[in-house]
Amino acid sequence: MQRRTLLLAPAAGLALPALVRGQGLPAVVASFSILGDVVRQVAGERPLALQVLVGPDADAHEFQPRPSDVERLRGAALLVRNGLGFDGWMDRLVRASGSGATLVTATEGVTPRVMQAGHSHSPGSGARRRQAQAAAPSRTPDPHAWGDPRNAATYARNVAAGLAAADPGNAALYRGNAEAYAARLATLHEEVRAAVAAVPEARRVVVTSHDAFGYYGDAYGIRFLAPQGPSTGGEASAGEVAALIRQIRAEGITAVFVENMSAPATLERLAREAGVRVSGRLYADALSGAGGPATTYEALVRHNTGLMVAAMLRGAA
Repeated sequence: MQRRTLLLAPAAGLALPALVRGQGLPAVVASFSILGDVVRQVAGERPLALQVLVGPDADAHEFQPRPSDVERLRGAALLVRNGLGFDGWMDRLVRASGSGATLVTATEGVTPRVMQAGHSHSPGSGARRRQAQAAAPSRTPDPHAWGDPRNAATYARNVAAGLAAADPGNAALYRGNAEAYAARLATLHEEVRAAVAAVPEARRVVVTSHDAFGYYGDAYGIRFLAPQGPSTGGEASAGEVAALIRQIRAEGITAVFVENMSAPATLERLAREAGVRVSGRLYADALSGAGGPATTYEALVRHNTGLMVAAMLRGAA
């Protein structure tokens, strides 16, 4: 693994100059922790003044920007957002700050999944849900594109282009690091495919807190169910939860997980009433804190895969 050196950001509420005075270090603001890690991987040995607005174990869906966050954007050389509606508050911050920084949308070039507005992966076969999505008059893009490591490689290349624009003297370094990272992600993709292949197709069903794993499911042939849709805002209806409990019982689903950035109460109650145990904690929309099992995106994918495969195999004959 590459060693990475980051310049610590100043105290909250202080703006970073576009190039840190006297050092020529590009100041970068990323919207949430997974993007922050992608920036670090692409920067490699090049020090950055990096600030991440929504940190580890925090929920970007529910993030409420503060005046100090506006200040962080002022004077930055590069701003990195996910796009596809995941961090729409970033657009408001950009307008409020008047920032003239290069703005990178990490999902640029990704083909988004679509789902019915307000959609939840509640009961029903995968085929019926896909048909409903196709016929839905109101569809919305699924913003969790990083779930497929091949999309994360696109993120890295977009970040490299942004860093090259903000710090052109190191453009070749950024592009080279992005390609090396993309190669690691391609290897990771094959690792996950091999791990999931050990699970019988009929057992490839996972229940999570919210609908955040669609890209992962499409990439590896896993059906995901959730009481909440693609955002953690709002509450699942009693009817949806009851129907999901019945489905868990009927299908003998054994892979039921809480998420690191969501309150666990609904999933814990659902599991209890369905007569199954919670299989562990997945890292969905945020990395873990220091010392946790998912401090990088690559570690997140490996951690989640290991837990899911083990839980799905528990129900295999």
